[in-house]
Amino acid sequence: MKVIAIIPARYSSTRLPGKPLKDICGKSMIQRVYEQVKLSTTLDKVIVATDDSRIYDTVKAFGGEVVMTSAEHKTGTDRLAEVAKELSSEIIVNVQGDEPLINPAMIDQAVRPLLEDTSIKMGTLKQRITSQEELESPHVVKVVTDKDDFALYFSRAMIPYPRTDIDNTYYKHIGLYVYRRGFLLDYAKMKATPLEQKESLEQLRVLENGYKIKVVETKHQAIGVDTEEDLEKVREIVDSVRCTVDS
Repeated sequence: MKVIAIIPARYSSTRLPGKPLKDICGKSMIQRVYEQVKLSTTLDKVIVATDDSRIYDTVKAFGGEVVMTSAEHKTGTDRLAEVAKELSSEIIVNVQGDEPLINPAMIDQAVRPLLEDTSIKMGTLKQRITSQEELESPHVVKVVTDKDDFALYFSRAMIPYPRTDIDNTYYKHIGLYVYRRGFLLDYAKMKATPLEQKESLEQLRVLENGYKIKVVETKHQAIGVDTEEDLEKVREIVDSVRCTVDS
């Protein structure tokens, strides 16, 4: 069963313009993401999808595979679907282009349920929340699942509400998605739904249309880059690892 990862990459960003091309210790962010994703053991191919010639040229220069897509897409899912239309793979993985430290094992964890159970149309990841700051932040998306680890709901609010002290375990959603190709193409055609618009969470469209999302717990840390401060933090981590290896 062929599995292909697609990394959507836009040049424009409200908080950090030109984010995919930002330098991280001698390599662009998009190159570091690409190289990490390539280490996944469940993938057959990795493709960058962009609407910007600068990103396209950068990926080509380091030997990566890249395709140009429409500049009219409103979401990464739309960009993903445009590329997926031309592919024959059964499974498509959507990897965020702003996670240069992504652990390839996280990709494998998300992909395996779809390899093992053909009835699963979509999957993603969750991680236990360990800080009150993350729990209360609307920028950290929370997820609750049923007994079989299928998503019940995603929210920017604290869910479930802690009315009792029986169990204070909470999970944040990690935005890595795995799709059956056919489902991805159908999903991209679905209209935006009320809860999706209220929470500004595109994955709620899937639940509101009656489909299931498998959610796998991961213990691996994910550090997304949204601000200059995030970028400096990642640079420090990469530099410290490089220095340790050199010594």
